[in-house]
Amino acid sequence: MDGHKGQRMRLKLFICALGLLLLLILLLGRLMVALTRQGKSKEPESESIHIPVVEVLKNVWLMEVDENGIMVFKDGEEKHYAYEDKQFLVDYEYPLDYVREQVADVILTDEKVTELQLKTDKINGKILGADESGIQVEGYGRLEFAEDYKGYRIYQTLSMCTYRDIYFGYDFVDLVLEKGQVCALLMAKEEAMETIRVLINASDYAGEVHETVTLTADTDFTISYGIDGEIKQEVHGAGDVITIDGKSGYFEGDRIVVTPNVLTGKIALESVHRSQGTPKYRGSIELFRTDEGIIVINEVLLEEYLYCVLPSEMPASYPDEALKAQAVCARTYAYSHMRKAGYPQYGAHVDDSTSYQVYNNILEQESTTTAVKETYGQLLFTDEGECAETFYYSTSCGMGSDANVWKTESAAAVNYLTAKGINQNEMFARLEGLETERKFGEEMQEEEVFRQFITRKHAEDFEVEENWYRWSYQVKNIDVAHLRAVLQKRYEANEKLILTQKNGEYISREIGDFATVQDIYVAKRGAGGVADELVIETDEDIYKVITEHNIRWVLDDGTSPVICQNGKAAEFPNLLPSAFFVIDIGRERESVVGYTLTGGGYGHGAGMSQNAAKSMALKGYTVGEILCFFYENCSVENIYERE
Repeated sequence: MDGHKGQRMRLKLFICALGLLLLLILLLGRLMVALTRQGKSKEPESESIHIPVVEVLKNVWLMEVDENGIMVFKDGEEKHYAYEDKQFLVDYEYPLDYVREQVADVILTDEKVTELQLKTDKINGKILGADESGIQVEGYGRLEFAEDYKGYRIYQTLSMCTYRDIYFGYDFVDLVLEKGQVCALLMAKEEAMETIRVLINASDYAGEVHETVTLTADTDFTISYGIDGEIKQEVHGAGDVITIDGKSGYFEGDRIVVTPNVLTGKIALESVHRSQGTPKYRGSIELFRTDEGIIVINEVLLEEYLYCVLPSEMPASYPDEALKAQAVCARTYAYSHMRKAGYPQYGAHVDDSTSYQVYNNILEQESTTTAVKETYGQLLFTDEGECAETFYYSTSCGMGSDANVWKTESAAAVNYLTAKGINQNEMFARLEGLETERKFGEEMQEEEVFRQFITRKHAEDFEVEENWYRWSYQVKNIDVAHLRAVLQKRYEANEKLILTQKNGEYISREIGDFATVQDIYVAKRGAGGVADELVIETDEDIYKVITEHNIRWVLDDGTSPVICQNGKAAEFPNLLPSAFFVIDIGRERESVVGYTLTGGGYGHGAGMSQNAAKSMALKGYTVGEILCFFYENCSVENIYERE
């Protein structure tokens, strides 16, 4: 009995243990399923976690803003962005018609607009100068550019711009400010400009900086000075002499302005010497203090500026139609630089030297002033409506070249300057609309064809009687040290235009030493026959000299005279008259000891020949006919009457 009970008890315990084991297995199974499900549910959850991408568009131009989104102009491209939530429109602090055509920071979240930060603080004033770091504004002083500033031309076709595109001396630009810095430039308009700002070089064109400035006037004059916003004025009588240096008390700010009290008054700069003696200037004189010294700027009416340019650039004795052609060329050249200033850091459009147009070196003359007045406001425009590049030079050899003489990237676009014969036959053909049978510009690139041309005189050439129509130049003994020094100097001026041969190719490299010259020859001629590439072979290296300007430098030995066709000798210590020449070398054994150039013309040869214009005018051609001959497909228009 007891045995059976024990067996039953053991059986019950076994069944209970087995039940507990099964229950434990079941619980573990459910736990594993739950964990597996949890793991699986976490995978898609981790994939769906989204990190928003935030982008800030700094200082963009808002072209359009409506209920669907915004259109911005960013780095020259139009971009459209929708709103993240249209509730944005309800909550925004400004009405939509106020937001458009403004500068703003646009905050995008996942390429959707989530915030607009308008820049509404704007000022306007006459721009007196600018550089890459800041801008000078009359009445506000110098303002620094924000690191990420942008510039927009918002009239006509919307486009990007920089401080270099600003019209200095004018208030055509609004400046957008943020925290006292300029965050955007808005070129809001373009109008016909009447005044030009000319940097006046020191005495005898010694440089742009003056140590001291001594001035007076032929009428009462006013000196304005002080810190912007607190300008002081001091009136002086006619003949009072004022001397100003960098430590002058007038320099409370950076600038001093001297203005005659009547419109016809002139200011004399007694510390400056020119060919005429002491120059006198119409308009106002502005003194700008720099660390190096004083910069002098003459702000003057463009037409009055030309009164002092013409007699310096063309003899006043030339016939009226030639003087008028020169006036139109000079005005167009100046106006182009008024739109693209040569000295933006000082707010000056041009200087008064040969780097631009010589100004006020020779006294005003009645004939040249009349030519300016009779062409008042007239500029030369291309068929695309842009100011033509009115290059000019003294005398042609009977042939002209094209803009490729300068090897600039823009030369190809100056298609209105073409190589041509500058003679009566060519003029007649062009006026009659006839095609000339021969392409003189191309033929003259062949060495023998050009040699036959330049070694003779041609009766039909307009300048056949001019002294510089033909000339010669002889170097009896080459100064090797001088030649090497000039090659090095021109290399330093532009290392891409003075090359050295290595392994059959020409590369840019410092000029090495050499003892003798083995050969000199023109390797390539440009349009019209101008020497374009010169090769100089030495006992060590072979050099290639590129551009007519460099060739004129390199072949000038600094001492030999140029003999013009009337037999008179002239000194040219740095630069030969032109690169329209052929070269004949003199040898001793295998070395070149000297050379002779037979050439013609005076100047680069592209654009209007002034002496040809004189001859044309004497033969009865008008200013329009003269200009259309040299600048093909261009037309004369009055800038002040243009729509």
